[in-house]
Amino acid sequence: MAFRNKISNEEVAGLEAVHFDGEIVVVDNEAALERACDYLATQQVLGFDTETRPSFKAGVTNKVALLQLSTYARCYLIRLNRVKLPSRVLSILQRSDITKIGADVAGDLRSLGKLRAFTPRGFIDLQSEVTKVGIEDKSLRKMSAIVLGKRVSKAQRLSNWEAQNFTEQQKMYAATDAWVCLKIYDALKDEM
Repeated sequence: MAFRNKISNEEVAGLEAVHFDGEIVVVDNEAALERACDYLATQQVLGFDTETRPSFKAGVTNKVALLQLSTYARCYLIRLNRVKLPSRVLSILQRSDITKIGADVAGDLRSLGKLRAFTPRGFIDLQSEVTKVGIEDKSLRKMSAIVLGKRVSKAQRLSNWEAQNFTEQQKMYAATDAWVCLKIYDALKDEM
């Protein structure tokens, strides 16, 4: 099946929403971080994304507040404003034997690199992958619509990722963004 190269916002809005239905684990302390890293270090492939609290002032940008790493069944929401960017997480991001799949990976890695210097390995950017099959729309929302025929909600994108507690909607949004990268990549692999 050949993929369309573009899709309109109206068409995307008409699609069924897709969402992560696995376990969502918020990591905001050292004990939870240790358990998360123990699990993540055993995985071969992870969905990858980050979130930053939006700034509505010109020239002001905030530090990345959240790192999402997802398997097909479990997504870890690592609150970088609470646990910083620990060495065990950096180790996972630097391992070439664990494939990390995301969208606009370079931008996310740049944000993470502002917290701590590291050498990322094992990353695949969906924006590069979709080009190989002729897809021109590169937003995660549109890549999901074209490849999976499902809509990713972006309603929580501009929410406060440094809030004391996440809403259920924030957790679902963050987990879906990382997990859906795995689903898109699998569908692309099947096609290629």
